[in-house]
Amino acid sequence: MTMTDKQRPVVAPTEVRPKATRRTFSAEYKARILAEADACTKPGEVGSLLRREGLYSSHLTEWRGLRKQAEIAALAPKKRGPVPAPPPDARDREIEELRRQLAKANLRAERAEALVEIQKKVAELLGTMPEEPRGK
Repeated sequence: MTMTDKQRPVVAPTEVRPKATRRTFSAEYKARILAEADACTKPGEVGSLLRREGLYSSHLTEWRGLRKQAEIAALAPKKRGPVPAPPPDARDREIEELRRQLAKANLRAERAEALVEIQKKVAELLGTMPEEPRGK
């Protein structure tokens, strides 16, 4: 038995909510709210301000911290831009070049020693060991 369109139950369409976005507040708004909060003297006035504006106490805490950082930064001495690195000294360049040459020579010496070791092992396997020099 199949149902006709009139017999099928009516189902509400699924509601898909858009992705929530964070609220953003302008600097002027933050300054105005902080000024109002600082002007509050009676108990409960700050709470009513927060409820009226739809804010949390953590907003005030964060904004007060940012205001304090800005005040400290305003009192700090201004930086005059990046300090240029001193030009490299001729001795430093020479030392660096000598280090590169030493590293290259060490690498060649290690390769040469490895080749000599391989030649000795091959000669040993073949049974033809070279004679030691007589002067030693």
